[in-house]
This record gives sequence, C-alpha cells and structure tokens, in this order.
Amino acid sequence: MNETQKSVRPFGLRDKIGYMFGDFGNDFTFIFASSFLMVFYTKVLGIDSKLVGIMFVIARLLDAFTDVGMGRIVDKCKPRSDGKFRPWIRRMCGPVAIFSFLMYQSSLAGASMNVKIVYMFVTYLLWGSIFYTSINIPYGSMASAISGEPSDRTGLSTFRGIGASLAGLFIGVGAPLVIYTKDEAGNQIVNAPAFTLIAGVFSVLAIICYLLCYYMTLERVHISASQSGESVTFAQTMKATFTNRALLAIIGAAIGLLLSQLLVQSMNNYLYADYFNDIRPLAISSVINTGFALVIAGITSPLSKKYGKKELAVVGTFFSGILYFILYFLKIQNPWVFVILSSIGFIGVNFFNMIIWANITDVIDYQEVVTGKREDGIVYSVYSFARKVGQALAGGTAGWALAAIGYQETATVQTKQVVQGLYLVDTLIPAILFFLVAMILAFFYPLTKKMVEENTQILKERHNGGNHGVSN
Repeated sequence: MNETQKSVRPFGLRDKIGYMFGDFGNDFTFIFASSFLMVFYTKVLGIDSKLVGIMFVIARLLDAFTDVGMGRIVDKCKPRSDGKFRPWIRRMCGPVAIFSFLMYQSSLAGASMNVKIVYMFVTYLLWGSIFYTSINIPYGSMASAISGEPSDRTGLSTFRGIGASLAGLFIGVGAPLVIYTKDEAGNQIVNAPAFTLIAGVFSVLAIICYLLCYYMTLERVHISASQSGESVTFAQTMKATFTNRALLAIIGAAIGLLLSQLLVQSMNNYLYADYFNDIRPLAISSVINTGFALVIAGITSPLSKKYGKKELAVVGTFFSGILYFILYFLKIQNPWVFVILSSIGFIGVNFFNMIIWANITDVIDYQEVVTGKREDGIVYSVYSFARKVGQALAGGTAGWALAAIGYQETATVQTKQVVQGLYLVDTLIPAILFFLVAMILAFFYPLTKKMVEENTQILKERHNGGNHGVSN
C-alpha cells in the first residue's frame, strides 16, 4: 500500500448512505416506469397494451448490445482522479432524468396514433437502453471498488436495498394520490396532466440523488492492468462469463424475482382500481412494505453473516411463494386485508432484495477466482441486462395478460370475468415465480456461505502475493 492509499478516507457510513442515494436516483425513473408507464401508455395515450409489450421486448433485445457494450467500456476505462466508475454518474445523471421526463408528455394524448407510437419508441429506447444503461452499469460495478471486504459490500447492498424501498415508498404513496382521481360515479380515473408534473418532479429528485451518490462515495479498490480484462478479447470474455455457473444462476433468479415483483407492481394499479374500486390502499401498501423493508435491513447483515446470503434468500423467497398461494385461494374481497397479507408475503422477497447486490460482488469475485481476471463491468452488465429482461417480461406479461383476460383500456367499468382475471394474474403467477426463484437458488446457485468465505481468502492471498493466475 502506498502513501496515497494510506491517506484515503476509510470506508464508513458516508459511503453506505451515498450508495443508497444512487439507487434512490435510479428508482425515481426505474420504479416509476415499472409501476406506471404501462398505465400512461394505455390510459393516457390510448396505445394498445400488446404493442407496448412488444416495444418492451424490442428494447431488451437492444439492451443485449448496449448493456454488455457499456460493461466493456467501463472495464477498459482508465481510472481518473475521482475513480473509474464514479465519473459516469456525474456525466449521465442529466440525460437519464431528462428523457425519463420526456416519456410522460400528456399533451400528446390528442396526437395521431402514429405520432404517439413513434414518440413512445424513441423516448423509451433512449431513456432505458442508452442513458439508464450508461449510468446504471458503472453505479452497480462501483460497489466492488468502494471496498474489497465482503461485510462492507453486504452493507452497501443493504443500504442500496433501503434506497430502493424509500424510493418505492415515495413513488408508491405519492404517485397514485396525484395520478388518480374519481369521476362523478365514483370510478377511479387517471388525471393525465398530473403524470407529466410528477414525472418532472421525480426527474429533478433523481439528479439530486445521483449527485449525492457521487460526492459521498469513494473508490478504494484500484484494478491493475494485470487484473483487468484489457488483454482478453471480447469473445473470450463472453465465453468465460457465460460459463460462470454462479452468474447464470443469479441471472435466472433475478429474472424470476423481477418478473414477479414488477408484474405485481404493474398489475396492482389495475387490481385496486378495477377489482377493489379503491386506490387508497395501494398507497398505504407502500408505507407498510417500506416499514417491513427497513426492519429487515436492520437484521439482514447479521443473519447473512451467520447463515449465508444464499441460504437466507432461499428461505425468504419460498416463504413469499407460500403467502401468495394463500392469497390466490382465499379470493379476498376486502382491499385492506389484501394489503396486509400481500405485504407480509413480500417480507421474504425483501430479504433477497437487501442482499442481491452483495451476491453480484460475490459472483464477480468468483469470476476472478476462476479466470484470474477482474471484470466488474462485464459481469455486472450481463446481470443488468438480465434484470432488464425481467423488467421487459413483466411489462410484456402485464400487457399480454390484460389482453388475454379481455381488459378494455377505454372502459370505465370492467366485466366480472376481467376483474377476476386481474386477481389471478396478481396472485397466482407471482406465487409460482417465487417458488421458481427459491429452487434456482437452492439447486443451481453454488455460492454458499462456505464458498464465499473461501473465495475471499483466495483473492486476498492472490492479491497480496501478486499472483493473478487461474485458480479453480
């Protein structure tokens, strides 16, 4: 360690809070889009839900190139005075926020359908596949550069989860109260101009949070040329990445987790408006879920340290699957009862959400143990692409499910068959997906508590000894 490294501020609470703000910034656009973009496209612009689902799939195909390409760019970038990953947060926070705001322009409601469709494709692809990618890949990769200690990384993951929960609370409580109103007959309808207003507010808040992340965090782990993948071809990198069992398993689990969560978030807007005919409990559910998440955040680190991150995630997702199966069979009519039981059901999933980013740093370490090369950007970008696939499938599945059950976007009141279909999609499908995630983690994800500890020790010895060779 040289004198410059000795003078670096030690890892602490400031880094954790700063990293938390980064996810807060991400989710002001990501969660808002995941929860309400389908509603805006279908109920404000009047675009067919099937076409929206197709657009989400096309965007994710494009992400296969932009995400991995950005990961490659990040890995090849030489560190600056403010680090290797942090500069991207400062550069790209403006563009991602601006294009998020542009997606929700209610003034286009009176335009021709062709104009609305073209505008939808252009703004969404630029926001999600270009600008969000260019800030999210460096942000996620940065965790392993802030600290090399597994316990510190678990802390960063937990605080990132807290950031997501707080953003979810802010959006889940604020957005429905602003976006929805009631007509003279008492039916829930969308206030179109409010969409544009709240999107603008969230974009400004996103920029503030990104800048707080930039100024409060510090990169301490510097990757040398011999550790990075600079001398390795792109084909070799991708071959090594896609033969990484831990990465493939966590990708499968992430897709299942995101598909279930975002499907619930998207369908809840329709369920509470059309099945329960009361949107108020939806806002309250965000408060309850955030309260549970903050409690879970306080116990996640000690539990994962004692039992292991994989082990904790398996139990949590299995528990959530059981609760959502119960919800399906009970056919609940009272929205407040549904809120309480569904919030309890999400307790298990929240354990996985709090530690999943620490799982990714474990996977990055595993990749280095096996290949001898440190490729934070590539590994994280592949995982990020998988998350976007989950997001797209959720949006697409929501759109296709609405079409399959006969949902009419322009109808004020839906048929009994449609509202029953909404309940099924919002409970049974997530239950199946939660069980699938638990099985993937239990039987295919290899990074048990014991293996993570062994990999950490291997890398400490390798880095201290200056040996970057391949090890199995």
